[in-house]
Amino acid sequence: MPDTFFEERRGDFLVSTDPARLQVDVIHHFLANDAFWATGIGRETVETAIRHSLCFGLFHDQAQIGFARVITDFATYAYLNDVFVLPAYRNQGLASWLMECVVAHPALQTIRRFGLTTRDKQSFYRRFGFHSLLNPDRHMEKLSPEFYTAVSTTSAPH
Repeated sequence: MPDTFFEERRGDFLVSTDPARLQVDVIHHFLANDAFWATGIGRETVETAIRHSLCFGLFHDQAQIGFARVITDFATYAYLNDVFVLPAYRNQGLASWLMECVVAHPALQTIRRFGLTTRDKQSFYRRFGFHSLLNPDRHMEKLSPEFYTAVSTTSAPH
């Protein structure tokens, strides 16, 4: 992890990588209830993911209104995940600004491959240099699409 925090201001808005600023309640609530890719995700899972990622919080005054998370080794590979802006703050260019901050972060400038998966925002991410896989036949995944809901509804063994 970088030794210093990245912060950028735009009027009353702030993007920061300072983990102490993150409001886990806001992040968890959005991911578990409003993000189709993480429906039902448990708070402990979100906390663990945050601890092991480079996280970008988007804030209006002191309130967290957006988030982006980068999973990376800080040398060769990064994966963008959990990008959101709360509905009340959309259509103000904040998601674009958040992504500008992510791709400009000094610790991510040596990354050879920066991946992401999106169901419907390809045109948005293309503006930041992302494109379809050049060799999709070389990429594989192991995916459990219903994992979060299955875990939260399954009782523990006795």
